[in-house]
Amino acid sequence: MFALATASGAALLAAAALPATAQPAAHPAAPHTALQEGSVSAAQLLDKLKDCQQISHGKYRTDEETSATVPVCGKNGAVFWKADMDIDCDGQITSQCSADTDPWFQDDTRFHQSDGKPLNAAKLPYVVVPSTSGIWNYESAGIKGGGVVAVIYNNQVEYAVVGDTGPEKIIGEASYAAAKGLGIDPNPETGGADSGVTYVLFKNTKASPIESHADAVSRGDALAKKFLQEN
Repeated sequence: MFALATASGAALLAAAALPATAQPAAHPAAPHTALQEGSVSAAQLLDKLKDCQQISHGKYRTDEETSATVPVCGKNGAVFWKADMDIDCDGQITSQCSADTDPWFQDDTRFHQSDGKPLNAAKLPYVVVPSTSGIWNYESAGIKGGGVVAVIYNNQVEYAVVGDTGPEKIIGEASYAAAKGLGIDPNPETGGADSGVTYVLFKNTKASPIESHADAVSRGDALAKKFLQEN
């Protein structure tokens, strides 16, 4: 222990003796580039989402310890909610998503890729919907696995798919890749956003194949334009 402390002290003294130009360089995180997928802006979409016609039979919590304050709202051609973003890292095992990085990790997702494998949360932007309950049934509302979703955060628009289901009473969750794309800390244990995320789920839609983000963006842009026209 004494030898270790002596060595550590000597290393600190040596570092302090270095001229300023020789100090170890800091590596700040690269600035996030604002994301705008498609041609419809966040402001244009949010302008149509000012009023909520509640279609859920109750409201959801954003976390286990919070009160139920989030309704599911209905619009022509879509449903939406405004909540937080918890990080879903379930599905295929990757360096970002595994039992080592996520205490709640599960190696499956409710909906699967075209080859039958679970979705890849580290690669594919996807959104989690609450499991069917007395509060709301997503399937009855025209929301399908692979359905196209516009996720709005910090004046950014990202397109995703419906990829997984979560707890019956909690809402506001998306994949590692969805969070990262929006500049939200994607760490499944400590990351996420506390508020300010709007999820717009387009009814009776499906990206093909579900794992194609490019297809979700293409379809999403067309659906967003139609949504603006119909609301």
